[in-house]
Amino acid sequence: MQIRPFAEADRSAVIALWQACGLTRPWNDPDTDISFCISRPESTILVGARDGKVIASIMTGHDGHRGWLYYLAVEPALQKGGHGRAMVAAAESWLQQRGVPKVMLMVRPENDKVRAFYEALGYEEEPRVIFARRLDGK
Repeated sequence: MQIRPFAEADRSAVIALWQACGLTRPWNDPDTDISFCISRPESTILVGARDGKVIASIMTGHDGHRGWLYYLAVEPALQKGGHGRAMVAAAESWLQQRGVPKVMLMVRPENDKVRAFYEALGYEEEPRVIFARRLDGK
């Protein structure tokens, strides 16, 4: 798998991958999320490709203090083959190159599979209460 920055030609394949992996939600339009991410220098999307086909992706960015990971996806038939681990490492490297000292992510509490994946990578659960407020009226 070759890991590279997102290209506009990847948009439909990345959205289809996110949908195949169950990452999309009605209140988060993936097309809008991609446009917002790639329009800013403090965020990026990395894609993993094999034979010209997008098989993995991760979105990452930082707020000047912490890095964040979003939309880690691996083609379902190719999961458990090290691709997710490689994508996380690439995102961590992208953040480290920008001097970001810490990376964080959010996982729904009931998602045991994903929690176990990140724990195996050395991520630790940090107790936090997350407050949120929609600004888009959704």
